[in-house]
Amino acid sequence: MTAARGIRDSQDSQDADDFDVEEALALVKGDSARASGEPGSGAGAGARGGSGTPSTPVPTPQGEPHAHATDSGHGDRGAGSHGGSGHGVGHKATPWPQARTLAERAARSVPRRTPVSVTLDASLGLVIAAPLTALTDLPSFDTSAMDGWAVAGPGPWDVREEGVLAGQAQPEALTDGEAVRIATGARVPQDATAVLRSEHGRIDDKGRLHAALPQASGPARSGGTANVVHGQDIRPRGQECRSGDQLLPVGTLVTPAVLGLAAAAGYDTLAVLPRPRVEVLVLGDELLTEGLPQQGLIRDALGPMLPPWLRALGAEVVAVRRLGDDAKALHRTITSSEADLIITTGGTAAGPVDHVHPTLRRIGAELLVDGVKVRPGHPMLLARTKENQHLVGLPGNPLAAVSGLLTLAEPLLRILAGRAAPEPYTLPLKDAVHGHPYDTRLVPVVLRGDRAVPLHYNGPAMLRGIAAADALAVVPPGGARAGEELELLDLPWVMSGIGACFT
Repeated sequence: MTAARGIRDSQDSQDADDFDVEEALALVKGDSARASGEPGSGAGAGARGGSGTPSTPVPTPQGEPHAHATDSGHGDRGAGSHGGSGHGVGHKATPWPQARTLAERAARSVPRRTPVSVTLDASLGLVIAAPLTALTDLPSFDTSAMDGWAVAGPGPWDVREEGVLAGQAQPEALTDGEAVRIATGARVPQDATAVLRSEHGRIDDKGRLHAALPQASGPARSGGTANVVHGQDIRPRGQECRSGDQLLPVGTLVTPAVLGLAAAAGYDTLAVLPRPRVEVLVLGDELLTEGLPQQGLIRDALGPMLPPWLRALGAEVVAVRRLGDDAKALHRTITSSEADLIITTGGTAAGPVDHVHPTLRRIGAELLVDGVKVRPGHPMLLARTKENQHLVGLPGNPLAAVSGLLTLAEPLLRILAGRAAPEPYTLPLKDAVHGHPYDTRLVPVVLRGDRAVPLHYNGPAMLRGIAAADALAVVPPGGARAGEELELLDLPWVMSGIGACFT
């Protein structure tokens, strides 16, 4: 059993497995400093997942390398891992905000992807590549906004026998003192003054129509001398737009409402940016695809979780391949892939079966991000494997993999898909959250009113917290107090709705 596994299996706190040796030493130093009365000392990472006052982060010179023992393990190893101690002393991890910026920059370096024309039903969740301009006036003719009567001139009115229904051609024009029954959406006859709603009209015993408007009183309500307002309950041609008006700009995400507008404006197809193609490579010999964990084997959580999550981020998942701990298979699969983005799970550390780094060196890939100052998930990486292809290496522990997905894959896929960045926002914390001495922490939260409530079970191997979460709170080094405003990262199905974003 490795030291890392020993720490994780102890589970003295709900996310004790988020500690590494360096953090533990920092905490010991912090405790010693407090005991000696040194100013500026703090609890560092503290006991995770609870409340209390966050500490002052342990100072470190800007850009100074520090050791990273893996919190991700290899493959999907849950609490225990084989895979070495991470990046090792001397490795310079990338600060979390900078890592996200580098992922965006990497996507922008890719040659612009050619728009495609797709049917309306195939465009949901994509981004339009050309402005949506009206192909006709909306509405394209004067229409009735209500069921009732189209009337001409002052009342009372003689009512025609045949009414006007939606979908009929141009009805016969009206003359003053004449009315005709009309349905909602039907074409209004020429020279009509207004539409009198069904509930506002009354037919007398001679078959004549009288207005009985709610605002009228006395004889107007009962005798029928009240007149309707000119244009009342008529939607005039071009009220919403004129032919040629721009309805939506380039870059608009196609939602169900956008589909409805496009159809109303006369579109059968839309020019959109195609989804970036993603291939998922699940690494690890210890993974089961069904049944209960047994005999040292564990269930693969990332294989089922990543594809729908990637689709929610706008990607097309072209394949999910289970390669085990096979360096040759990994090399062969990466070099033959035609995907825009390759996602690997696990194998990003430096152990004997962690093959991602050696494979990237072998193929001459450009390593853009090699470790990020974030917990969980700091052994994540981003590499350019071809001019138009990148690889994101996710840690193997499930929540650590989610961290890598939102840190590196989300910004890259967002740019490739042409989606706009979500507006950043903050909310105050309901409870205090302990921080890492040096790194950003991403902590699952639920939103309750105007507060973000931190969730327990937020260790790297745990999914219980994120499964109940609405967002991830970005906790700075040293932690955050109750009431402190923190940036939140919405989960994609919270932002867009499962029906819209999982197509």
